[in-house]
Order: sequence, then structure tokens, then C-alpha cells
Amino acid sequence: MKPRILIVYTGGTIGMIEDAKTKSLKPFDFTHLMENVPKVKMLDYEIDNIQFNPPIDSSDMNISHWQQIARSIVENYDRYDGFVVLHGTDTMAYTASALSFMLGNLAKPVIITGSQLPIGEVRTDGEENLITALQIAADRNDDGTPTVREVAILFENYLWRGNRSTKRSADNFNAFKSSNYPELAKIGLGITFDRDALAKIEQELPLEANYTFDTHVISIDLFPGLNEDVFRYLLATPGVKGVVLRTYGAGNGPTKKWFIDAIKEAISRGVVILNITQCVNGAVRTNRYMGGDYLAAAGVISGHDMTFEAAITKMMFLFGLGIDKEEVERRLSIPIAGELTI
Repeated sequence: MKPRILIVYTGGTIGMIEDAKTKSLKPFDFTHLMENVPKVKMLDYEIDNIQFNPPIDSSDMNISHWQQIARSIVENYDRYDGFVVLHGTDTMAYTASALSFMLGNLAKPVIITGSQLPIGEVRTDGEENLITALQIAADRNDDGTPTVREVAILFENYLWRGNRSTKRSADNFNAFKSSNYPELAKIGLGITFDRDALAKIEQELPLEANYTFDTHVISIDLFPGLNEDVFRYLLATPGVKGVVLRTYGAGNGPTKKWFIDAIKEAISRGVVILNITQCVNGAVRTNRYMGGDYLAAAGVISGHDMTFEAAITKMMFLFGLGIDKEEVERRLSIPIAGELTI
């Protein structure tokens, strides 16, 4: 039987067209996009689509849009072999991370792609990305099961785990990178999958969707010269439940008493603080330096090697489940969708 693939078109550069007056790019509809990719018909797949109305720039992506994408997948899960989400690049890694947490027990491919140039331009990367994403969504193992059974980002020459990815370039066609986890596939003359890196499913269970996020979270970047009053003010933000603290190197922060005291006071008020490194490669190692030890002793949770996108969406997702503080802290420190390595 022909592979059945559902495309969820949210907008983004891949479907944009130049405004005649302003010369800036604006989202266009799905029909315009597909008219510029006649090669899709050569795949001989059954392809249907759902599109946002109107399509959006990914800078406007929010939680209601994540819910809309997830529901499109859940409601059509049994009818299709795989899903391709067309999305703008700026917030693609956030959406990929969020979907990986929302779609529990996922056993089919959800491939997110887009482009750096609109699909109607001569040198566009959009045509190749779309076709390759469709091929990956349709790919099967010898036993007929899907090759990819997770949320992944396809861009140019690589397929990455979605919640391990970060946009690294605004100019290059290879716009995404996963620094702490290997590529799921390399794309050249063919598509070569890394079977060891792909998500493994020991027991296939019914898809379990959770749509609720709690946005009472913030992030704080450490930097030399961070002001005590400002830092305390941020930690005391009204209604804040969680903080993603982006630290130096292997998870280090200042060892000054005022800094550690401010952390302890926030945690005593019930605020959950998650430690992730500002470095694009590497992980939080709290026992390596004194600065990391102090944070761990104060009650800060290690985010190990999570990306910022995964950390912030995971925290919002866990608070959205309505579980208590202790359970949020426990789940933050363990992988729930392959987003971190212990």
C-alpha cells in the first residue's frame, strides 16, 4: 500500500512570498507552496494536509499553536503512517521539544522541517527539505514498522532528535545542530540512518497526549557583574514556579554568599530551579567545581545535557501536569522523551 502522510503546515519561511510593497517576506497558503514542488507527485504517496489559517511566522508561535499541531496528529494518528510539520526555523526547536513531551508513547514519525529560503526562490532549500522529510516519514523497517518513531528535525544533510536540537545559524542551510546527541540520519545521495541513535520502543502502547502547559516559568542567564538586587527581583517574580538557570561551563555559578542565599530563599518559597549550561556542548557536572557543588547543595536540580529549548518546554509541561513540586524536580532530572543523558 502507498504510504499515507499528513502534512501540517504552520507557516514559516518555506511557504513565504515577498510583499510587493514592503519587500519583506510574509506567509502564504499551502496551495502556493505545493505548486512550487511538483516533484512531490513522483513520490507516489497519499498526501493530505492541514494548514493553519492564517499561516504564521514562527516568531509568533505559542502554546495554543503547539496544542493545535498535537491535536492534528492525535486526531489523525490511526489514519496515517507518518506526519510532516512545516514550520519556521526560529522556534522550531521549541516546538519539536514541546511535541516530544506532549505525544507520549509516540510510535510513528513526526518530522519537522522548513527552509532558510522561500520555496519559490531559485536556490531554495525548501524543496529538498520537504521531499526528504516526506521520504523519512514514509520509511519502514524490514518488518514494516516505521524507521523513525519520535519527533525529529530534518534540515539539509541531517535528521536530528527534536528535543536535542538547537538552531545554530541564521544563514546556513544546515541551520540546526545537536551537540550532545548524534544525528539520527545523514542525507546525501541516500538516507543513512543511525539505528543505534533512533528511539527504541520496547512495548508499543496507545498514544497518550497531554496538552496543558504552565507558563509561570522564567530563565536567567548568569554573567559577570550580575546585580544582586536584579537577581533577587527576578527570582521573586510574582507567580513564578520554575526557573531555568543558565550557568557557566559545567554548571557553575558564583560562590558569593548573597548569590547562594538568594537561591536558597527562592527554593524555600517553593520555586524549582533547573541548572543547564550556557555551553552548546557538554553537560552540568555539579561535582566538578565548587560553584556547581554550592548550587546542588542549595537544592538546584541538574539539567544534565539538556538544550535550553528542551529545558524550558519540559518545565512548562511538567508544571502543566498538575503534579507537586517534588515530582516536578524528580522528572526534570530524568529523561522522559530522550531529551537528556544521565
